[in-house]
Formats: sequence, C-alpha cells, structure tokens
Amino acid sequence: MYAIVEIAGQQFKVVQDQKLFVHRLTDKEGSKVSFDKVFLLDDGKKVSIGAPAITGASVEAKVVSHLKGDKVIVFKKKRRKGYRVKNGHRQALTELVIEKIQATGSKSKKVAESSAPKKETKAAAKVAPAAKKEVPKKTVTKKVAPKAEKKEYTSMTVAQLKAEAKAKGVEGISSMKKADLVAAVSK
Repeated sequence: MYAIVEIAGQQFKVVQDQKLFVHRLTDKEGSKVSFDKVFLLDDGKKVSIGAPAITGASVEAKVVSHLKGDKVIVFKKKRRKGYRVKNGHRQALTELVIEKIQATGSKSKKVAESSAPKKETKAAAKVAPAAKKEVPKKTVTKKVAPKAEKKEYTSMTVAQLKAEAKAKGVEGISSMKKADLVAAVSK
C-alpha cells in the first residue's frame, strides 16, 4: 500500500516504514505527526483519488531527527570584471519514518479500469445509412485555350530582364541599366 501525501508544501510517495527527509518541521524529535492532505491511495486492488484530497485519509509519521542537508556551493562570476562571489547553503531537514497509512472513511473517485465502447442508438443507426447514400456532386471543368501572356517587365529583376533579353537576341545587355533593359525587351 502506498499514498501520495503533501508534507511541508511538497508531495511525496510514501510507503509504511519508509524513511523520508522533508523540509524542517516545527515538531520535536520523537513526536508523532499526522498529515491529512492525502491525494492518492493504492492498496494493490483499488486506487482512490481525491478531489483534491481524500477526506478521512491520513498518514502518520514519527519525527526521528532534525539535521542539515549537504552543502550546496553557489558561485557567481562575471569574466573580465573582477566580480566573484561564493556562497554556501545547507538546507534544514527533518527525518521522518512513516508509521501508518490510514484510509478509513475515504470518499474518493474510483479509477475506471477500462471503459466499454458505447452502443449505437436506433436514431443514430437510421441517420448513418442516409449519410452513406449521399452522392458527390460532379464538377464540370472547361478547357480554356491558353492566352498569350503579356509580361510585366517593370516588376522583374535585372537578372530576369537580362535572361529575357538574351532569349530575344538583344546585344550589349551587360552594360544596360534596368530602364534600358525594359525598353529593349518590350519591343
């Protein structure tokens, strides 16, 4: 059996007889603590989910000791500026042992194992064949003779104009400007 419970603002998955380190609690060493914000219970057969917490469920634990965590070094540096700051931090922790997970009086949502597909109603069955009988409309396409394209040379780039001029056999295009190329190609 396991539970997901909120302890000191954090959520933990807990099992009976488990040792757990949480943020420092105000309770004394050796005292017993009870946590009521149980979000999920699993006893191997049934999973209970709270909305948001399961009412009546609780997790009981014993405070073993108060201690500090490992030291974390915070080093800041800005290169070529002569800025270097070194700080350290040790988190205050409480060691807990989970003694009991109680699920008494729990009102919960039961997780569905598998949902069976819904059967069609008679009305839906009558509508479906009618939808299948629809015939797609035929589209008529007309063949149109291609028109002689009149190119707009002013919107073309100089490279495109030079290619057109070369195709038409215009000479001296390498020294022409865009206006000259448009005039030569449009003749």
